Order: sequence, then structure tokens, then C-alpha cells
Amino acid sequence: MRCCGIVKSKQIEPPEISGKMSTAELLEQTFQGYNAGRLREACELFVQRYCSADTFVGMSLAGAMTPAGLGRSCVVPLIKNGWIDWVVSTGANLYHDLHFAMGLQLYRGSPFVDDRELHQKKIVRIYDVLFPEEVLFETDAYITEFCRSQRFTEPIGTARLHYEMGMQLLNDFPARADYSILATAAKYKVPVYVSSPGDSGIGMNIASLSERGHKVIIDSSIDVNETAGLVYRAQSNQKKSGVLLIGGGSPKNFVLQTEPHLREINMLEVKGHDYFIQFTDARADTGGLSGATPSEAVSWGKVKEEQLCDSVVCYADATICLPLLVAYACSKAKPKKHCGAYELRQEAVENMILDSKLPK
Repeated sequence: MRCCGIVKSKQIEPPEISGKMSTAELLEQTFQGYNAGRLREACELFVQRYCSADTFVGMSLAGAMTPAGLGRSCVVPLIKNGWIDWVVSTGANLYHDLHFAMGLQLYRGSPFVDDRELHQKKIVRIYDVLFPEEVLFETDAYITEFCRSQRFTEPIGTARLHYEMGMQLLNDFPARADYSILATAAKYKVPVYVSSPGDSGIGMNIASLSERGHKVIIDSSIDVNETAGLVYRAQSNQKKSGVLLIGGGSPKNFVLQTEPHLREINMLEVKGHDYFIQFTDARADTGGLSGATPSEAVSWGKVKEEQLCDSVVCYADATICLPLLVAYACSKAKPKKHCGAYELRQEAVENMILDSKLPK
């Protein structure tokens, strides 16, 4: 898709920007070089490869995306259009997603405020997003009531937890379903995982309830096997595997480790993910996973060597990049049929274990 040479490249000769330009025209005609060029390439790659019916797409979501409204504006339409098949998020993004599902109010603010004054007025700040701390208390109360109403008789994975929570949101707040990742994902059977389930308001509420006789036991091994099994199922059915990485951190690693889990641990013949898009502000030279390049991922077997031409890293703020990518996709691509990955989890794990070369 992308050419490293100059022979097939387009001349840089953009038009004047006008108010009549669409988002797609702006991206295609004026985002010519540097990280603007990478963003254009990411948008084109997403439409040409990720939106294809033969591509199974995993998304990671790190950073405080949902408080800034990107759940409703970006992730929800990606799921509704069938362009995302499974998600790995931080628990915090899903906790704040609940505010929107419940109709609780968050506000635009300023990062240049006196936090001591905010604390006295019981206002919480996430950089320039402000909301009354009552939002947290109401969300905690909802999580507590949800967990008390459940009867999980055995350890569960986070996909099961979030599906049941999403279904409850659909029942309790049907008019707000389109505002919530969890509700939308449950509706379209898109499994949503959290790689570090104790690291959020949801996890803290579950931990507190466990000491009061309402145990919801999360088994992360279930998540590791399900995510790898789903990717293996897709690749076994001759589908391509694409990853859309928003930020880095633990969710990025959880999405990418599916391939080493298949190849290294289960000794299956897989070669890595086919397509790779990441929006990040992390540098590669610090050695952290957040900034690790797709080229480095090849050495781990996480990305197919021959597919490196179909990988893009845009070093820019995801709150800028993701809305532009979604707008571009909505104007250029057709919705595709939902595969209902949530309902395929157990079958996928069973097939992975059956084919595994790991000694029984």
C-alpha cells in the first residue's frame, strides 16, 4: 500500500485550504508530511484494510479518552459500523464511560486553575475536564448495585463482566446507549477486556464488595486465552488481523501479546498481526512498550515481517488523531457485518487448545 521510494509518490502541491473542504479532502490533500503525513496514511490504511470484511480488528484504549468524550464521538461509531471486533481498555476509561451512560455531567474547563480551590468546592479535574465529585459517588453506587445483583458462581473474565454491565446499562438507560462504549459493545457482541482489572474505580468497587460477601472474582487468565483464541480463530479462517492502538501502556501490550501467546506458548504456526496503526506521544528510545515500534514488534513475532509496509505510527495526541480517523472512515468506508466475537470466545479457546502443540 505504501511506497518507500519516490517513483510512485505524489508531488507535494496542496491546494489552498477553504471552508468548502470536507474532512477527507483536508486529510488527503493538505496532510502532506511529518506526523500529518502519518495521520493521512493511517486514515487511508484503516479504510483500505481495517474496514474490509476479511479483517479482524482489535483496538487498545489507553489514556483518559472517555472523560474527553472520545467514547461517544469515536469508539461508539467504530463499533456500530462493525470496524472494531474486540477491545482492550484501561479500567479507568470504562469507569468514566459509565458517567456518560448514566447521563452524569462532565464539563470543559481549564488546566490553569487552583486545584486547592477545586478540592474545597468538591470538583475533580482531569487536565482541563472538570466534574463534581458527586459523579464519582453516583457511579460507585451504580457499580455496587450492579455487582450485588449479579450471581457469578465461578471466576469470570473481564469480557463477561463488561458484557453483563453493558446489558444492564441498555436496560437502565436505553436513551443513553449511544453514549456508552460498554452499552454499544454489549449490543453488538463486541468483547471488551481490561488488562489490569484492579486498576480503576470498577476494580476498587469490586475489591471492596469482596470483603462484604459479594465476590466477583476476575480471572485474567481467561482474558489472555480468549483474546489469543479469537485472533487465532480469525487467522485460521484466513482473515487478516489488524490492531488500532490508542496510546500505549498495558492495553497495547495485551493486544499485541496474543501472537507470542499463540506462537511461543502454544507453539502454533502464526506469524503475527497483519496491520498496525498507533497514535502515541511515547518515544521509542526510552525502551518502554508504549513507544515500541512495529519494527521492534516483528522481532517478537507480534507483527508479520512482510506486512511492515502496512503499519503506521503517528506521534501525535490521540484526542486529535482519532476523531479525524473516524470522520475519514465514516465518509469513505461502508459499515461491515458484525462478527459477534463475544459469542465466539469459548469456541475460539477450545480450538486454540486443541491445535496447541503444548504438551497436555
